Amino acid sequence: MGAVNIWNPIEVAGEASENSMSQIQSSSLSVEPSLPLPQITPRIIELCKDLFKKWSNLDNSCFSVETVSGGITNLLLKVSVKEDNGNNVCVTVRLYGPNTDYVINRERELQAIKYLSAAGFGANLLGVFSNGMVQSFIYARTLVPEDMRKPKLAAEIAKQLNRFHQVEIPGSKEPQLWNDMFKFFEKASNIEFDDIGKQKIYKTVSFEEIQNEINELKDLTDRFNAPVVFAHNDLLSGNIMMNDEEEKLYFIDFEYGSYNYRGFDIGNHFNEYAGYECEYSLYPSKDEQYHFFRHYLQPENPLEVSERDLDALYVETNTYMLASHLYWALWGIIQAKISPIDFEYLNYFFLRYNEYKRQKENCFTLARSYVSGSELGSGKAQNLT
Repeated sequence: MGAVNIWNPIEVAGEASENSMSQIQSSSLSVEPSLPLPQITPRIIELCKDLFKKWSNLDNSCFSVETVSGGITNLLLKVSVKEDNGNNVCVTVRLYGPNTDYVINRERELQAIKYLSAAGFGANLLGVFSNGMVQSFIYARTLVPEDMRKPKLAAEIAKQLNRFHQVEIPGSKEPQLWNDMFKFFEKASNIEFDDIGKQKIYKTVSFEEIQNEINELKDLTDRFNAPVVFAHNDLLSGNIMMNDEEEKLYFIDFEYGSYNYRGFDIGNHFNEYAGYECEYSLYPSKDEQYHFFRHYLQPENPLEVSERDLDALYVETNTYMLASHLYWALWGIIQAKISPIDFEYLNYFFLRYNEYKRQKENCFTLARSYVSGSELGSGKAQNLT
């Protein structure tokens, strides 16, 4: 499939540059992300020359392109450029996977990047093109799932998330969880696979059951009155980077970012301790969660957080954790249809949905008990296990 125009890059660059210190460059070029590196390299060089005029006359030998990561939605490339003055400059080129605009609101992402970057999050946006963007290169390593449970790193992630949740993004502050969930449900429940094997598996999914689960969970969480923040919504290890020398942590990749419930962002992050393999035995214990909550709620004085506040966030997080399973389960079905990436998306649906069903009773009991107690003025969280 050829690369598609996800947006009008000239319009987007103009809008992104407003109220921004730097001018965002734009190009109408697109680059096919499925090409092998030797074929993609000259196209990336052409793109960089088109975007950044100071590089337009450089010889192609001044550029080198390497793969940083091929996630399950995007391709990330590092471009190193030797400029006329001898300086070596690096940028990151992010190519969106085909059809990813079917599940991602790119305009929402671009709006957020501008303000998040100004607040010190992620890389600086340098340019946009028809099916991707160019950002400053971050000199850091990408975390792996087991990093996130290390107490020192968990505390730092919690502190950063507290700061992230305080960023103000102009526009509607309406939480998007249920809007996005119902959109995903609508798309996932109206799919037909060309592959007979996939269609057979798809037919075993009860969308009536899933719809009932979504409605039941929404009704329960509506009783929480949970805080609404600008949330990352996809804080997995691959979207967190660490410069060990400077001990500096970076959140990256805000394509799923939106205003959302605080507990969803944290519960979703905890689910990611399991990695893509969905090893849910790695989900953080209550003690590990409380360690995270202390540094999230009071970064400067973590030991002063009250037991009541810890209990409240524990219940909120572990109920919205269920919503995270439903959200990404439905996402998996959609990706199984539209993504060319070699990943067992239908299997991912079952891993997420089965974990939802395994956790549901305990989490619902905990939440209902807590909400009833809170309404009577004595909310107290029990253990999930």
